[in-house]
Amino acid sequence: MIKTKPIKKAIITAAGLGTRFLPATKALPKEMLPIVNIPTIQYVFDECVASGITDICIIISQDKAAIINHFDHNFKLEHALKAKNKIKEYNLIHRIGEHANIFYIRQKQAIGLGDAVLRAETFINNEPFVVVLGDDIVINDGQEKPALLQCIKAYEQTNSSIVGVQSVPNSQIEKYGIVVPTKNISQSITKIGGAVEKPQPDKAPSNLAILGRYVFKPEIFEHLKRVKKDKSGEIQLTSAINTLAKKQGVCACNFTGKRYDIGSPNGYVIATIDMSLKNEKIKKNIVAHIKSLKI
Repeated sequence: MIKTKPIKKAIITAAGLGTRFLPATKALPKEMLPIVNIPTIQYVFDECVASGITDICIIISQDKAAIINHFDHNFKLEHALKAKNKIKEYNLIHRIGEHANIFYIRQKQAIGLGDAVLRAETFINNEPFVVVLGDDIVINDGQEKPALLQCIKAYEQTNSSIVGVQSVPNSQIEKYGIVVPTKNISQSITKIGGAVEKPQPDKAPSNLAILGRYVFKPEIFEHLKRVKKDKSGEIQLTSAINTLAKKQGVCACNFTGKRYDIGSPNGYVIATIDMSLKNEKIKKNIVAHIKSLKI
């Protein structure tokens, strides 16, 4: 395996407006929408920690204080739980953000994922790092490595920046950045020539969609600084990936695990149902309810 510098830093992007979930996201960040009883961003945070990340920078925007409060201590609540001898509940909330150092940077304008990542250049300090979308979760059961760790292992194997991908049906292709494969490195790793943003299915270079997991060498920032705003006024991360692919090389890691796009109502509801069926406390009642619907 190629010797690479260990990756210890992550950027979690959580500055989006959440327009697909209005009016719920008028006051509540979409990243705080609960999947049963766990906020979406907690799944993302835990995946980072399970992948060896020690320092996490969360990119937020105005009115995202709920995210900061979630990972902070709530002494009033903790005291009340202790007083009632609810030690299990106390431990649950006291340790929420204890397993990594957390930093926050505000994206002042909603001008794209590329700009959100660029805000954290000083935090990264010329080190390799990962990027994870705050409303995109991947569940890996059993002996599977977390999706993010799979991407990190692909980086260690190739010494290349990595985009995490999975195959999507033709009906979903135009919703994602689709990679251009050029050479198979292994069963799960493919060298790419770049990516096409939201192509029509009949013009797509593949069905491998970029799904919210990235590993970057710090050179990505220099390419991001040169990206011009698109027609919608956004700085696209895909544009910088395309330049990086030509200059330095980028690979795609086809990770395993079930991925949920919590930013869409469909993905959110499906994730809630699936997580309910994994929760032993409520599984029986949920199954009974689904059966009673006679769908």
